[in-house]
Amino acid sequence: MSMFSKLNQIKELRSQAKKLQNELSQETVSVENKGIKMVMDGNQKIISLDIPTELLTPEKKADLEKYLINTFADAQKKVQGIIFKKMKSSNFSLPSL
Repeated sequence: MSMFSKLNQIKELRSQAKKLQNELSQETVSVENKGIKMVMDGNQKIISLDIPTELLTPEKKADLEKYLINTFADAQKKVQGIIFKKMKSSNFSLPSL
C-alpha cells in the first residue's frame, strides 16, 4: 500500500469521525438520579444540570457528590450506547494502516 493511499485512508477516517461527531452533537440523553437531573449531548458534554436545593446543604455534601458521580455515569452509559449504534449503522470502520 502506497503512502498516498494511506494518507487518503486517514483523510477518509477523519471525515467519517467529523461526520459522526456532528451527528452525535444533535443527540441528547436525560438522566435523573436522586432528584438530580442531567442532560448530556452525544459528545458527552453536559447541557444542563438541575440539583434540588435540599441537596445543597453542607450536611448533604457527600451525598451530593456521590449522586453527581452516579448521574454522570448513567448519562455516559446512555451516550456510549448511542455512539455504538451510530458507528454500527454508519459502517464506521478503521482502515488497516
